[in-house]
Amino acid sequence: MFFNYLFNLGASSSRYYSTKRLTNVEKNSFSVPQNLHEVIIGLILGDCFIHKHPKGVNACLHFEQGLIHEAYIKHLYELFKDFSSSTPKTSDRLPNVQTGKIYTRIRFFTYSLPCFNYYHQLFYVDGVKRIPLNIGELLTPISLAYWSMDDGSKVGPGFHLNTHSYTYSDVELLVKVLKENFDLNCSINKGGKDQYRIYIRTNSMEKFRSLVTPHFHESMMYKLM
Repeated sequence: MFFNYLFNLGASSSRYYSTKRLTNVEKNSFSVPQNLHEVIIGLILGDCFIHKHPKGVNACLHFEQGLIHEAYIKHLYELFKDFSSSTPKTSDRLPNVQTGKIYTRIRFFTYSLPCFNYYHQLFYVDGVKRIPLNIGELLTPISLAYWSMDDGSKVGPGFHLNTHSYTYSDVELLVKVLKENFDLNCSINKGGKDQYRIYIRTNSMEKFRSLVTPHFHESMMYKLM
């Protein structure tokens, strides 16, 4: 049987595990260290999807980007490879509804593990992603950086955080937390029918850059230019 090396980030020793189905004991041995906890919070605010089958016990993380961001996905894989059974793979998305173009994506998944159930319970209600009321206690500069890399973009002299999938009250809460936690001045822009996004204003860009730049992957630095 083929085995891979895995370092248990929640313990002081290393172990080996099979690339085949994990036992319950092996699943329960995984834990999320603080640095990856902060990364996960930011990624979930962005494009990261937490999947939990209705009949399943444990949740898994799903990472996906367009192929143009291959270096960034590989960076995420390096962070989470101990929780994953396979390397990032490419595949074609369905044709774009408006243009008919076919875009290539790159993605990977983690194992379904008990340690990820916390994040599913925190961010999902009846299968819909929402913003937890205690997000102010969770959002750190590292989280903000990964949120910005994952689902942010430079717009003119400011910066957009794309929050289209959240309700207006959720976006209001995020704007409040960005001000309270980091003293960032933000406004809410309409991005479509019942869709909203956060705009970090010009007078806060210097502070924003100083917060997130130390945690940005080199392939995503263009977003801060």
